[in-house]
Amino acid sequence: MSEKWIANRMHQIDASGIRKVFDLAANMTDPINLSIGQPHFDTPEPIKAALFQAVNDGHNAYSQTQGIKPLLETLQSNIDETYRHDDRQVFVTSGTSGGLMLALCTLVGEGDEVIIFDPYFVMYKHLTRLAGGTPVLVDTYPDFRIDIDKVRAAITDRTKVILFNSPSNPTGHVASSEEVQALAELAAERDVALISDEIYRSFCYDEPFVSPTQWNEQTIVIDGFSKSHSMTGWRCGWCHGPAHVIQQMIKLQQFTFVCSPHPVQWAALAAWNYDVSSFVAEYKQKRDCMIESLQDDFEIHGAGGAFYLFLKAPHGTGTEFVTRAITNNLLIIPGNVFSEQDTHFRISYAAEEHTLQRGVEVLKRLAHDSI
Repeated sequence: MSEKWIANRMHQIDASGIRKVFDLAANMTDPINLSIGQPHFDTPEPIKAALFQAVNDGHNAYSQTQGIKPLLETLQSNIDETYRHDDRQVFVTSGTSGGLMLALCTLVGEGDEVIIFDPYFVMYKHLTRLAGGTPVLVDTYPDFRIDIDKVRAAITDRTKVILFNSPSNPTGHVASSEEVQALAELAAERDVALISDEIYRSFCYDEPFVSPTQWNEQTIVIDGFSKSHSMTGWRCGWCHGPAHVIQQMIKLQQFTFVCSPHPVQWAALAAWNYDVSSFVAEYKQKRDCMIESLQDDFEIHGAGGAFYLFLKAPHGTGTEFVTRAITNNLLIIPGNVFSEQDTHFRISYAAEEHTLQRGVEVLKRLAHDSI
């Protein structure tokens, strides 16, 4: 196969960071896995039953591109009641990743700039480049809070989008009302599209979730069932925003994903009414225990939501610390997968208690060992 067949944009997408971790872990026996970015509980039974019922009822062909009517009506009703915007439309996406791709490819053209907060979800840079855009990174170290003056300074006449994620993957930072309002108002002032990735919205432990949509009616929101209902493999999310943007995204979905899996959309109706508060309470307890166990040995910021801790390596680089962790049978992810810096590492506490305890033991031991 000729190398010239490969499009140039593919050479701008580097999957080596996470791949290296898993290559190192290939020969691990009974690993302590704190790397997984998904819930550790199974999809609740009523949601699985609704999926089986949908399949048995014959909902196995394509749905409408924008989603099935009952789910659309349920989502739209909630959004209208929450935000009371005259021009806010919803549609069903093939997961939140699908929604992000559609949003960026709809809004970003060749040479446009997208502001992304560092640390960031690994997909953001790659999807920006796929759309032809240029990622512009705004540093949020050491506490992962948004400095609005840094954002203002990063905006140029080529800035098209600000990509915002709270609660955050990988840091778990939950942006305060003040941070969110300032960002929303700046985007409106400078006529820059604001995309709010709200997939971890249910997992806020210390303060309530706030969306920039409260202060900026043009905000484009990406959301879904994957994390809150443990439906990561089901590929059902939703997006809402100004109708003229949503219509363009639906058009692009028609010629890419076609639709979210049809029977899953019927299961999503059952998910909408399923109470996940017990899962949230469980993860808050896990978060509290992990912080209590590790705070004397690691610098911890963020951690107000989602199910991640983004810890600073106590010595050496993040990659060096992760390499040593893997030799001790602990699987975690180096921070440079999510950042331009190599100072931190990410752990997920979406795991059983005994796994977390084993992981804490290794982490505390490594914190006191020299390289």
